[in-house]
Amino acid sequence: MANATEIKFGDPDTRIAQTERWSVLLRPRQPTLGSLVLVCREPALAFADLSPEAFAELRGVVRGAEATLRAFVAYERINYLMLMMVDPDVHFHVIPRYSGARNFMGMAYQDAGWPGPPALNVDVILDAPARDALVMELRQTWQRAAP
Repeated sequence: MANATEIKFGDPDTRIAQTERWSVLLRPRQPTLGSLVLVCREPALAFADLSPEAFAELRGVVRGAEATLRAFVAYERINYLMLMMVDPDVHFHVIPRYSGARNFMGMAYQDAGWPGPPALNVDVILDAPARDALVMELRQTWQRAAP
Protein backbone atom coordinates (compact mmCIF):
# COMPACT_ATOMS: atom_id res chain seq x y z
CA MET A 1 0.00 0.00 0.00
CA ALA A 2 1.27 3.47 -0.89
CA ASN A 3 2.41 5.79 1.88
CA ALA A 4 1.31 9.43 2.22
CA THR A 5 4.28 10.77 0.25
CA GLU A 6 3.73 8.37 -2.65
CA ILE A 7 0.06 9.38 -2.76
CA LYS A 8 0.90 13.10 -2.62
CA PHE A 9 3.18 12.71 -5.62
CA GLY A 10 0.48 10.92 -7.61
CA ASP A 11 1.14 7.23 -7.21
CA PRO A 12 0.12 5.11 -9.08
CA ASP A 13 -0.58 7.53 -11.96
CA THR A 14 2.92 9.06 -11.88
CA ARG A 15 4.81 5.81 -11.24
CA ILE A 16 7.78 5.23 -13.51
CA ALA A 17 9.12 2.16 -11.69
CA GLN A 18 8.76 0.41 -8.37
CA THR A 19 10.83 -2.04 -6.37
CA GLU A 20 10.02 -3.74 -3.11
CA ARG A 21 11.22 -0.75 -1.10
CA TRP A 22 11.23 2.25 -3.48
CA SER A 23 8.86 4.02 -5.84
CA VAL A 24 10.13 6.19 -8.69
CA LEU A 25 7.54 8.83 -9.48
CA LEU A 26 7.33 11.73 -11.90
CA ARG A 27 7.53 14.99 -9.97
CA PRO A 28 4.27 16.85 -10.77
CA ARG A 29 6.09 20.20 -10.82
CA GLN A 30 8.95 20.01 -13.30
CA PRO A 31 11.79 22.47 -12.58
CA THR A 32 13.60 20.60 -15.37
CA LEU A 33 12.27 18.03 -17.78
CA GLY A 34 12.24 14.56 -16.27
CA SER A 35 12.34 15.59 -12.61
CA LEU A 36 11.51 12.62 -10.39
CA VAL A 37 10.83 11.70 -6.78
CA LEU A 38 12.32 8.54 -5.23
CA VAL A 39 10.10 7.56 -2.29
CA CYS A 40 11.00 4.88 0.23
CA ARG A 41 8.10 2.50 0.81
CA GLU A 42 9.28 1.51 4.29
CA PRO A 43 7.66 3.23 7.28
CA ALA A 44 10.72 5.39 7.96
CA LEU A 45 10.68 9.09 8.75
CA ALA A 46 14.48 9.49 8.95
CA PHE A 47 17.12 8.44 6.44
CA ALA A 48 19.12 6.67 9.16
CA ASP A 49 16.07 4.53 9.99
CA LEU A 50 16.00 2.74 6.61
CA SER A 51 16.69 -0.96 6.66
CA PRO A 52 19.96 -2.29 5.24
CA GLU A 53 17.84 -3.79 2.44
CA ALA A 54 16.42 -0.37 1.53
CA PHE A 55 19.91 1.14 1.40
CA ALA A 56 21.10 -1.73 -0.80
CA GLU A 57 18.08 -1.45 -3.09
CA LEU A 58 18.55 2.32 -3.41
CA ARG A 59 21.73 1.74 -5.40
CA GLY A 60 19.85 -0.02 -8.19
CA VAL A 61 17.04 2.55 -8.14
CA VAL A 62 19.55 5.39 -8.50
CA ARG A 63 21.28 3.57 -11.35
CA GLY A 64 17.93 3.09 -13.07
CA ALA A 65 16.95 6.73 -12.60
CA GLU A 66 20.27 8.00 -13.91
CA ALA A 67 20.29 5.68 -16.93
CA THR A 68 16.71 6.67 -17.74
CA LEU A 69 17.30 10.40 -17.42
CA ARG A 70 20.61 10.24 -19.28
CA ALA A 71 18.84 8.56 -22.20
CA PHE A 72 15.78 10.83 -22.04
CA VAL A 73 17.17 14.33 -21.41
CA ALA A 74 20.94 13.92 -21.73
CA TYR A 75 21.50 15.74 -18.43
CA GLU A 76 24.86 17.35 -17.75
CA ARG A 77 24.59 17.09 -13.95
CA ILE A 78 22.04 15.55 -11.62
CA ASN A 79 20.91 16.78 -8.19
CA TYR A 80 19.41 14.68 -5.40
CA LEU A 81 17.58 16.79 -2.86
CA MET A 82 16.28 15.35 0.41
CA LEU A 83 13.75 18.02 1.40
CA MET A 84 11.63 16.29 4.02
CA MET A 85 9.99 19.42 5.42
CA VAL A 86 6.41 18.87 4.23
CA ASP A 87 6.27 15.21 3.20
CA PRO A 88 7.51 13.05 6.09
CA ASP A 89 8.42 9.78 4.41
CA VAL A 90 12.03 9.36 3.29
CA HIS A 91 12.28 10.63 -0.26
CA PHE A 92 14.58 12.39 -2.72
CA HIS A 93 13.77 14.90 -5.44
CA VAL A 94 15.86 14.03 -8.49
CA ILE A 95 16.51 17.02 -10.71
CA PRO A 96 18.35 16.47 -14.01
CA ARG A 97 20.39 19.58 -14.81
CA TYR A 98 21.35 20.98 -18.19
CA SER A 99 22.31 24.15 -20.00
CA GLY A 100 20.01 25.19 -22.80
CA ALA A 101 16.50 23.82 -23.12
CA ARG A 102 14.88 20.44 -23.54
CA ASN A 103 11.60 19.99 -25.41
CA PHE A 104 8.70 17.63 -24.90
CA MET A 105 5.28 17.75 -26.59
CA GLY A 106 5.99 21.19 -28.01
CA MET A 107 6.94 22.73 -24.66
CA ALA A 108 10.42 24.01 -23.82
CA TYR A 109 11.84 23.20 -20.39
CA GLN A 110 14.63 25.53 -19.26
CA ASP A 111 16.88 24.89 -16.28
CA ALA A 112 16.37 28.34 -14.73
CA GLY A 113 19.00 27.72 -12.05
CA TRP A 114 21.80 26.54 -14.33
CA PRO A 115 24.69 26.51 -13.47
CA GLY A 116 23.81 27.17 -9.81
CA PRO A 117 21.37 25.46 -7.46
CA PRO A 118 18.09 24.26 -8.99
CA ALA A 119 15.36 26.89 -9.17
CA LEU A 120 12.49 24.93 -7.64
CA ASN A 121 10.18 27.94 -7.75
CA VAL A 122 10.40 28.14 -11.55
CA ASP A 123 8.72 25.05 -12.92
CA VAL A 124 6.24 23.63 -15.37
CA ILE A 125 3.04 22.25 -13.88
CA LEU A 126 1.87 19.48 -16.16
CA ASP A 127 -1.74 19.04 -17.18
CA ALA A 128 -3.06 15.47 -17.17
CA PRO A 129 -2.37 14.68 -20.86
CA ALA A 130 1.21 16.00 -20.68
CA ARG A 131 1.81 14.21 -17.37
CA ASP A 132 0.50 10.92 -18.74
CA ALA A 133 2.59 11.22 -21.91
CA LEU A 134 5.73 12.01 -19.93
CA VAL A 135 5.12 9.13 -17.51
CA MET A 136 4.64 6.74 -20.42
CA GLU A 137 7.79 7.96 -22.15
CA LEU A 138 9.86 7.64 -18.96
CA ARG A 139 8.46 4.16 -18.21
CA GLN A 140 9.45 3.01 -21.67
CA THR A 141 12.87 4.62 -21.37
CA TRP A 142 13.36 2.98 -17.94
CA GLN A 143 12.60 -0.43 -19.44
CA ARG A 144 15.15 0.13 -22.22
CA ALA A 145 17.86 1.98 -20.30
CA ALA A 146 17.77 0.82 -16.69
CA PRO A 147 20.33 -1.83 -15.75
